[in-house]
Amino acid sequence: MSRPGQGVMLPVSGLGFPPQNVARVVVWEWLNEHSRWRPYTATVCHHIENVLKEDARGSVVLGQVDAQLVPYIIDLQSMHQFRQDTGTMRPVRRNFYDPSSAPGKGIVWEWENDGGAWTAYDMDICITIQNAYEKQHPWLDLSSLGFCYLIYFNSMSQMNRQTRRRRRLRRRLDLAYPLTVGSIPKSQSWPVGASSGQPCSCQQCLLVNSTRAASNAILASQRRKAPPAPPPPQPPPGGPAGTLAVRPSATFAGAALWAAPAAGPAEPAQPPGAPPRSPSAPGGAPTPGQNNLNRPGPQRATSVSARASIPPGVPALPVKNLNGTGPVHPALAGMTGILLCAAGLPVCLTRAPKPILHPPPVSKSDVKPVPGVPGVCRKTKKKHLKKSKNPEDVVRRYMQKVKNPPDEDCTICMERLVTASGYEGVLRHKGVRPELVGRLGRCGHMYHLLCLVAMYSNGNKDGSLQCPTCKAIYGEKTGTQPPGKMEFHLIPHSLPGFADTQTIRIVYDIPTGIQGPEHPNPGKKFTARGFPRHCYLPNNEKGRKVLRLLITAWERRLIFTIGTSNTTGESDTVVWNEIHHKTEFGSNLTGHGYPDASYLDNVLAELTAQGVSEAVAKA
Repeated sequence: MSRPGQGVMLPVSGLGFPPQNVARVVVWEWLNEHSRWRPYTATVCHHIENVLKEDARGSVVLGQVDAQLVPYIIDLQSMHQFRQDTGTMRPVRRNFYDPSSAPGKGIVWEWENDGGAWTAYDMDICITIQNAYEKQHPWLDLSSLGFCYLIYFNSMSQMNRQTRRRRRLRRRLDLAYPLTVGSIPKSQSWPVGASSGQPCSCQQCLLVNSTRAASNAILASQRRKAPPAPPPPQPPPGGPAGTLAVRPSATFAGAALWAAPAAGPAEPAQPPGAPPRSPSAPGGAPTPGQNNLNRPGPQRATSVSARASIPPGVPALPVKNLNGTGPVHPALAGMTGILLCAAGLPVCLTRAPKPILHPPPVSKSDVKPVPGVPGVCRKTKKKHLKKSKNPEDVVRRYMQKVKNPPDEDCTICMERLVTASGYEGVLRHKGVRPELVGRLGRCGHMYHLLCLVAMYSNGNKDGSLQCPTCKAIYGEKTGTQPPGKMEFHLIPHSLPGFADTQTIRIVYDIPTGIQGPEHPNPGKKFTARGFPRHCYLPNNEKGRKVLRLLITAWERRLIFTIGTSNTTGESDTVVWNEIHHKTEFGSNLTGHGYPDASYLDNVLAELTAQGVSEAVAKA
């Protein structure tokens, strides 16, 4: 199958222009943490192009057209996307495609993720899928693009070649991406202030002007040859408590980020989710709309925190926590502080709060069994998945035959129920004719019997069946968790938000090993990072209920699985399996701790979705 031509890549330091001055479809894209270029929507691209026509070196506020992108700004001069609340920077590019391709027609191909939401494919994959679809190919292999997936157009599904797992996909008609031809107009002043020539003081203009000033400093620092990095500065004896000196970040300037620990009590920690500390010039906040980054001559901040060692001849800008009354938004100020550090300007930051992952030390005599839960340990051994008689018997066990099916779609193969299954000719099973239709017993959803046989054959084949529409589980669902040990006991400490109760501590321990036949790569070694893993529950009625269900999920091998880590990208490693745990004991800075009023209810819902409920656990 032929692969379409790639989009024209833009130069590293410029915006790019359509080749040979012909019309091309413009798609703006940003680089994610996996080094994949992800496209903005057509609506956002139209907005960026409109701003580009007015000022090719300006900034684009994405929240003006998409409420979900409120924190983001694109600086067209440095070609970076800024996130205001965290200061994160990501490269962006302006890419070109043929007007007859998918973006020119407004066609978007999407796949369904585990949460039921639809995610758009990368643009080159979208174009490849659309080309194959227009040529009426029955299937498409994405291995030429670096992905181990097969696309089946008759069932509108995507299958992983290794795990055999299927996901739904869809073809959606959206707004066509913008067309462009020729060069970009010369830069204009955007946004502009009042007719008096004074800079505008509205929040949007302050935001844009400060972002532009910060990006100018980054570009200037990149053009300079950075001198060898001196050793990390140490606070002088008797220096200020709770402060540290930060050198240029490795993300932007190529130098390491150093933090010198300080003695004495730290300043009050910022609340979780608060914006970073914000910058101000010595004696006051920076003037709105002006570039305060390149002040001449060596300077010393007048605040106490500036007493840390700073190389001579370099201006110092302290970063303080604004209380919201100043002329600069705290989130913007925090982002600017990070950019100042990137530009090679030392910045003094208050110490960031650290998560409290573990409780104080506990002696063996203080560890007690959990009331109402027998035992203190559960082990799982390496065993193969239960083999049923055959897929047809499993499907027939949970379905009732429908003689006169309605004229509706089968959501597995997307063919009408009154016609033959889309898997006719793909699967050949005796006694299962492609036109047979069945109804699931509890939920009542109807499918071709052959489609359900195909779905079951591509799963764990453990004797259970899950409705693809409502996710109802028939039978006992089991997973692919490697062998290991689960311990649980009481410790005499309380979790935040549960001051009157002790804590249930769960310890999971899984060693490295060899993958079995149920895993993605049988016979290959898998890793187990971060074990033993400690998790925490309050010792109350609901917490003990969650513990009993977690024990059942552990015995069914549902807590962990082998896959690819979302944080490190490592494959063939032990990862969590859609049942969230609290691994942070005394804080909630990472989102995996307490207080969290809705956690116990949420994890009960996740366990129910895996077929683990209290009624099932008692059976």
